[in-house]
Amino acid sequence: MKNLLISILTHKPSFLTKIPDFKDNNQGQKNSLLIGFSRSYSSKKSYQIVKIFASAALTITTFFSSSIPAKASRWENVIATRMLELQQSDERWISIDLSTQRLIAWEGNKAVYAVIVSTGKASTPTRLGTFRVQTKYRTARMRGPGYDVPDVPYTMYYDGGMAIHGAYWHNMFGTPVSHGCTNVAVDHAKWLFDWASVGTPVVVHE
Repeated sequence: MKNLLISILTHKPSFLTKIPDFKDNNQGQKNSLLIGFSRSYSSKKSYQIVKIFASAALTITTFFSSSIPAKASRWENVIATRMLELQQSDERWISIDLSTQRLIAWEGNKAVYAVIVSTGKASTPTRLGTFRVQTKYRTARMRGPGYDVPDVPYTMYYDGGMAIHGAYWHNMFGTPVSHGCTNVAVDHAKWLFDWASVGTPVVVHE
């Protein structure tokens, strides 16, 4: 699409070529050239209109094709920078990889525990970003549109209503099926609950 627009803007149409000179004493030739010039002028106006629209479309296409990846790239850089900072520390932290459905517990740059999880499905995705564990509950009741689950074990909220918690109601770990939380098998959720504390960093990435 972009190449087509550039072609329209850079192509020199035939009607813009120079009209050959003619003699005043040749009336028939003069009339013929005047008619040709009139048609050329009309075509020239049409070309200018097409060129204006093509230029505007090219500007919009270039803006969106360049700004969206740049925005995504900046956000990815923020996450990558935070992960590097944590790896260079001796801090305990948690990474959640949405692309592999893996959660890893880290101590600095050393992975100490890794489990398969289930994050948010397409309609209720798990949000990317850097967070910290805000609150911890050994059991919690979770409610939302279409669900009401009591006694959710080993719940650690890190982003508003988003949490890492045990899931006793399904065994689809490795597949994104949740409402946005990170579901973990109950025994693994207990280990994480005992290991992490309020303030533990959580990094969600792809």
